[in-house]
Amino acid sequence: MQSFQPPHRVLMGPGPSDVSPRVLAALARPTIGHLDPEFQALMEEIKGALQRLMNAPDHACIPLPAPGTAGMEAAIMNLLEPGDRAVIAVNGAFGGRMADMAGRAGATVVTVDHEWGKPVDPDRVAAALAEAPTKVLAFVHAETSTGVRSDAATLCALAKTHRALSIVDCVTSLGGIPVDVAAWGADVVYSGTQKCLSAPPGLSPIAISKAAQAAISGRKEKVRNWLLDFNLIMAYWGGEGGRTYHHTAPINALYGLHESLVALFEEGHQAAMVRHARTHEALAAGVEALGLTFLVEPKWRLPQLNTVIVPDGVDEAAVRTHVLKAWDLEIGAGLGPLKGKVWRIGLMGASATPWHVRLCLTALSEALAAQGVQTPVADAIAAADKVLAA
Repeated sequence: MQSFQPPHRVLMGPGPSDVSPRVLAALARPTIGHLDPEFQALMEEIKGALQRLMNAPDHACIPLPAPGTAGMEAAIMNLLEPGDRAVIAVNGAFGGRMADMAGRAGATVVTVDHEWGKPVDPDRVAAALAEAPTKVLAFVHAETSTGVRSDAATLCALAKTHRALSIVDCVTSLGGIPVDVAAWGADVVYSGTQKCLSAPPGLSPIAISKAAQAAISGRKEKVRNWLLDFNLIMAYWGGEGGRTYHHTAPINALYGLHESLVALFEEGHQAAMVRHARTHEALAAGVEALGLTFLVEPKWRLPQLNTVIVPDGVDEAAVRTHVLKAWDLEIGAGLGPLKGKVWRIGLMGASATPWHVRLCLTALSEALAAQGVQTPVADAIAAADKVLAA
């Protein structure tokens, strides 16, 4: 064996995003023990920063020791017991994954299915909630498979009206568009570190309301996941000076998350969201100047995840291969019914810059030309620059 030397890539897919040198440097700092007093002080800073970032002052906020999917599984397995009714809004791959997990928890699962690329319809969700008493309403705020945003505030309000607990997937939204847990009245919100926070994958920030904590404490049977059992994990994360061993924390990964949060607050959370919106508008102007179209209508588009329709006759995989080989640029493919039909272009965290926009437009135009599709790249760059200069 020899040491692995990864190629330098520009990450503009659905995640992970580019990780800044300062976060990479933080990951390389000396490892200390997970019960070390200095590390415990770091844990308290991370908890407070996540409360601030999510606007969740009354929620328990911690990073789970696994990727965003672990946040999904923790939310569902902690809240649902056999026989509980769960309404799951499905408008993409990750809503479908929620429904799968809820079934594995033994719940009676009612899915509200939507066309991929459309936001969740609150009226249809309300009708499903009204049919019978429901323990949980779960939905994806920012659906990574389609690039569509749903109205979290309205959906969480519906859950409260029907005395259900809400679970909100914010893996792709946190740090890129507003995630306002207190204003939404959301019960459980989870995310991931590798998207708009631009830390490496492997941690899942989660916020859990007092109502959700009470439901977990009052379960009839144990949570069907030991590592992610909130009752157990909070014995470690719950309070300064009173922690007991639960698992060996991913210490250096937490250094990276902490540094990414420091960087985000140095820039300003609002400023970061404006940056994501501005680079999206520039990319959209350039994409349209190339003669390409988007899957999602403008009102519901995620600025950080742009789903572009592949033109007729174009081999979408060949385009991705071309930009990777020629430009070291990664963009994403479609999932499920969108496989082969779209590209997913990420503008997340450190990957949301004017340079990334111009690079992507240039590389995409060249890859299309290699298949005989000529596009006006100069016009596309000019259109993007006009937005960026405004």
